[in-house]
This record gives sequence, structure tokens and C-alpha cells, in this order.
Amino acid sequence: MNEPAFINALKSLARDPAARGLVDDAAVLGDLVLTHDMIVEGVHFLPDDPAGDVAWKLVAVNLSDLAAKGAEPVGCLLGYTLGPDDWNAAFIAGLRDVLEAYSLPLLGGDTVRANGPRSFGLTAIGRASLAPSRTGARAGDALYVTGTIGRAGIGLKLLQAGKTGPEVGAYRRPRPRLAEGRALAPLVHAMMDVSDGLLIDAKRMAEASGLAVAIDLDTVPVSGDPLAAATAGDDYELLFAAPPDLALPVPAVRIGTFSEGEGLTLTVHGAPLALPERLGWLHT
Repeated sequence: MNEPAFINALKSLARDPAARGLVDDAAVLGDLVLTHDMIVEGVHFLPDDPAGDVAWKLVAVNLSDLAAKGAEPVGCLLGYTLGPDDWNAAFIAGLRDVLEAYSLPLLGGDTVRANGPRSFGLTAIGRASLAPSRTGARAGDALYVTGTIGRAGIGLKLLQAGKTGPEVGAYRRPRPRLAEGRALAPLVHAMMDVSDGLLIDAKRMAEASGLAVAIDLDTVPVSGDPLAAATAGDDYELLFAAPPDLALPVPAVRIGTFSEGEGLTLTVHGAPLALPERLGWLHT
């Protein structure tokens, strides 16, 4: 059973309206926004990544989900797999850095010891008066993205090749777009973060909204090869649907359009481009 099949199997259990049918980035319970993300050694971080960077990434990817709901973070709960004492100490130091950077209180959690690759989980809690979902895009809306796509993917490839460069920081220490999310939330029709890859996440937004989406690859702000960047993941930029004439309150680039129908289409230099076999990261 792959990831989509497992989530579909869970939907019969997640009947509370706060779960949003398990198609969104987070649960919304009144004005509370709750999200839980895990990172796994060898999948989301490399075995030799510094412990402090692992702590930063764990918190940042969860805060990115809050950003996509326009939420103000109010606290978090940590699930931690114990390691060697020096690694634990370095993780705590990195955790302190990221919690202080985003004024995020640590409220509790759990610790375990396990064999094999380690995994870490975090539940982040925020508050929002209006939390846009993935499902609200409308035919005729434009698709926008903040920032630059592909820097984290380049950083990962550098590390895998035993090299370094400025993009390594984008992979190890992403910066959630919290301020941008709060500014956009009252204005957009749908919003999510780009975690698994621009193409796969745009397709998910279109599917959740019951629409088709067309992306002009020439317009996507990328580092490196456009198609590689659009499928790499780990960018944690905001992807949102809004009227094409909206005066945006934050810097963002229009990269596509929603329409009646279904599916994802790509163009480059005005001509159709076949979809790559892999649109982004998917747990199989």
C-alpha cells in the first residue's frame, strides 16, 4: 500500500470536519491549526547531516504547513528518537536555535530509543482566523508561487556528491514563509506549501479543487534546470490560487492557470511538454 492508498484508507476514520477530509496540509479546529510532519534518516535528511540542522528542518517543515494556512505558531510537541549523547546535545542546540528564531514554545512530546534509521516527529499548533485549504481554487484563477524553486534540490545533489555550496543551506535549513502566509490567507482561494515538488503539489491542489491546471515552465522562478527544479521538492515555498488581477501583498510569480477539467499540463516556449514520469517525491 503506497502513501495515497493508505491516506485514502484513513479517510473513513477522519470524519470530523476539522480533518478537512485529509486532503489539506493541516487540521483546522475552530481557530486552531494543527499539523504533524515526520522526517526520516536517509529519506528527508542524510545520515551525516549535522544534528542541529536536522532539528531545524524538523521544525521548519511543520511551520511551513502552518504558513500555508496563514497561521501564527503558538506551540509544538516533539517526538524524538534518542541517539548518542553528543548527537542529542547538538540536536537540542539546533532545536533551541529554531524555536527562538520563530518564537515557538516547546510544550511537550515523547522520546524513544530504536534500532535502525531514526525518525523524528513534530506537531505544530497555530492560530488563524481564516485558513485557506487546497480545495478552493476556481476556474480562471492564476497559480502563483513565492521565492525560487529548486535550490534545495541542488543542495541535496551537492551533498550526495561530497560537495558544498550556498544551496546546501536551503536543503538543510529551510525558511517557512510565515509572514507571507498570513498576508495572503485573507485574499487567496487556495494555498499549500511546496514540499514534495512543484509539479506534484500543483497537481494535488488542482485535484483537491476539482480542476485542471496548466503551468508555463518558462515562468517558474528556478535554480538550475527548470524541469529538475520543478520535481525536486524540499522548497517550502507557498503555492496559491488567486484571481489574476489580485494586487499581491507579497512577492510572488504567476506560473499557471486553473480551468475546468482535470489533470496537469505543461508548456515551454509556448509548446506542450510531456509530463515527466516522476512529478515529485512520493512515498511508495
